[in-house]
Amino acid sequence: MADGPVDLALLPMNSVIGDNGELSIAGVNVLELVEKYGTPLFIYDEDELRLRLQEAISAFGPNVAYASKAFLCKAMAELVVEEGLRIDVSTGGEMAVALAGGIDPSKIVFHGNNKSIRELTEAISIGVGTIVVDSFDEIERIKRLAGMLLDSGSQSKSIKILVRVTPGVEAHTHEFIKTGQEDTKFGFSLASGAAMKACEIIKESKEMVLSGIHFHIGSQIFLTGGFLAAVEAIGPLVNSLGVKELVIGGGLGVAYVNGEDQLSIAEWAKEVKKGVVASGISSDVEVTAEPGRSIVAHACITVYQVGTIKKLPGIRNYVAVDGGMSDNPRPVLYGSGYEAFLPREANAQRPMEARLVGKHCETGDILVFEAHLPSDIEVGDFVATPVTGAYGYAMASNYNKVPRPAVVFVSSGVDRLVIRRETTEDLLRLDQ
Repeated sequence: MADGPVDLALLPMNSVIGDNGELSIAGVNVLELVEKYGTPLFIYDEDELRLRLQEAISAFGPNVAYASKAFLCKAMAELVVEEGLRIDVSTGGEMAVALAGGIDPSKIVFHGNNKSIRELTEAISIGVGTIVVDSFDEIERIKRLAGMLLDSGSQSKSIKILVRVTPGVEAHTHEFIKTGQEDTKFGFSLASGAAMKACEIIKESKEMVLSGIHFHIGSQIFLTGGFLAAVEAIGPLVNSLGVKELVIGGGLGVAYVNGEDQLSIAEWAKEVKKGVVASGISSDVEVTAEPGRSIVAHACITVYQVGTIKKLPGIRNYVAVDGGMSDNPRPVLYGSGYEAFLPREANAQRPMEARLVGKHCETGDILVFEAHLPSDIEVGDFVATPVTGAYGYAMASNYNKVPRPAVVFVSSGVDRLVIRRETTEDLLRLDQ
């Protein structure tokens, strides 16, 4: 029921509701955390993060890469390193954080549709494991830069390349996060022959080695049909080239609201690999992936403090909190849905309908369009939204000069601050 308690399946793995109704995660009381660190606050179950990383390796093998755009900080990169995955980055900034987390450069997969000369020079110089090429312009840049570095002796071997192919598949997801269709800024078109041409150029190059084919059809995808269609479309290209690696990208959807179901990483891998066999792709081709959201989203909740409650008779109720679109822009960008609940009574009925909004100067500053909350909610209460571990902090901004929140990891009754809260001094630091 919409006005019933929040579904416990949406809360991080090690969540427990005490006899008093208060929520604890991994043995740490959520209300004590917000008293210690303030709000808004991202709280991650570290053990769940580790478990999802382990599931990814179990499902796809040691060359699976964590898609860092979902959430990245030094501590997250350290977990990826400890659990043995590669890291997928798409900018020089993400690469720098991954390196600060201790990743071996050979385990970095460098993405991006418009890598700069500076980014490519750094990537080639430090010996990143793989570059995923996205355009003919980029191929020429890599040939030129790699040739210079090879000649100077600062680069001793050819660069391992994946070619990103757009298979012409429309994923069932929001328009802004579809990436596999023909009309996209990403990759080389399969239908036009551009993908084959790119592969041929790379195979003829002494600076690059074509290791495989990559595709990514979109994000927040619940049905495997799009992945299977992409595999079927790309199969002939993979076989004709004789490459040994096929990367299916990421995009596995997660449940955000009561009543939604999702596939596990293992189920996703099993279905895709069955499709690979059915498509006739050679059995010696390694099939791997780049999960991000499915690793970090569910492991986290965000906690806010209620500042105002405004009841407009016959219209709606507004509950405003001390965060908003600056720490979770997904509702504004994609119309994404979330649940809301009070950590002090996490299993309470939620008969009050309200729009959960932020503090920004935008009517569209909405966190939950149609939230259900306990009727005894009051100013000063803490309210939480679950499943916020992906694309929340990662997309956070300083709109209205609001400092970005703190992030804590919890495990076995211990909390640790992994990203401190920004201060007004931080906001002024770049001003001249």
